[in-house]
Amino acid sequence: MADLPPAEAGFALYVHWPFCTAKCPYCDFNSHVAAHVDQGRWAAAFEREIERAARETPDGILGSIFFGGGTPSLMEPETVARVLTAARQAWRWSNDCEITLEANPTSVEADRFDGYADIGVNRVSLGIQALRDDDLRRLGRLHTVAEAQAALAVAKERFDRVSFDLIYARQDQDVAAWRNELTEAIDLGTDHLSLYQLTIETGTAFGDRFAAGGLRGLPDEDRAADLWDVTQELTAKAGLVGYETSNHARDGAESRHNLVYWLGGDYVGVGPGAHGRLTIGGTRIATETELQPSRWLNAVERSGSGETSRTALTSQEAVEERIMMGLRLVDGVPFGDWLSGYECQINELAESGLVETQNNRLRLTARGRPLLNAVLRELLTG
Repeated sequence: MADLPPAEAGFALYVHWPFCTAKCPYCDFNSHVAAHVDQGRWAAAFEREIERAARETPDGILGSIFFGGGTPSLMEPETVARVLTAARQAWRWSNDCEITLEANPTSVEADRFDGYADIGVNRVSLGIQALRDDDLRRLGRLHTVAEAQAALAVAKERFDRVSFDLIYARQDQDVAAWRNELTEAIDLGTDHLSLYQLTIETGTAFGDRFAAGGLRGLPDEDRAADLWDVTQELTAKAGLVGYETSNHARDGAESRHNLVYWLGGDYVGVGPGAHGRLTIGGTRIATETELQPSRWLNAVERSGSGETSRTALTSQEAVEERIMMGLRLVDGVPFGDWLSGYECQINELAESGLVETQNNRLRLTARGRPLLNAVLRELLTG
């Protein structure tokens, strides 16, 4: 098998804040509800982890920092500032480093936006999830539509770049209702939207209800496909290009951080449950950290590392990962000798109209994009 083509993306830092005020019933992320968090201890632990990671990646030039969770907007601005200071001491930064913070759209969290902007956060991603109050309650969200709209207005005043998330294919949602809701979302005027179909994950509250015969009114495959088609139609018409399976942006407003993942770049992951990918000595290394917040914190304070495992990927594993991540993008992956061994599957998928090679890249067709998981199964295991 030929060597992987050089990664097309840069170097990034992901910081995982694991705490939420409540656990959403659809969420399978590593998030935990805590009555009290000692933010000084957490800031010190993040600083220590960043310092450790920098010793292994001294030549990294940070193009992106992303605070994910959990609910990072529960972090005090001072906590975020300490992380940013540690990152600036650890690595050189690109001139236009993107600093994103995920936020819930409540009035309490919006009150922190001034503080985040003052310390250098320049992009906010709001977890609005729905523009219907009944559906927000069903999804376990603690904000109303009015609060979300108010928080979004504040965010647009404070930050150069603002994105927000919506979940569709919800219970009893038909095509007309989603068309109206998405039109309202587009009219809110952000340059980036993340639009996710509701998926029922094992181990979540929704997963338990579904297994017990609850959650009635979820769309069948045909209605889900129609909802996907409406999503692509309306976003394209509004100039919000679907550059990735679930993400739509105006030209130049794509999430630079997520592009590092999708294009096969290197990234440091710190915080409970954070993953990382580093190229050390020519080998692609996958890192994982302790999931449970208190155990992660104690491990960092005790031994100076929250990592639980580090795995050198084989060349085959690295290729499969690049395919799985890169085919999420509308531009796909570079076509070349590194894909040798997949010719039969690629040809069969091309004959079925699901993939194509264009401009020396392998990518999904419009027909194949909503069938990404099926295409990957056929490509990687067929």
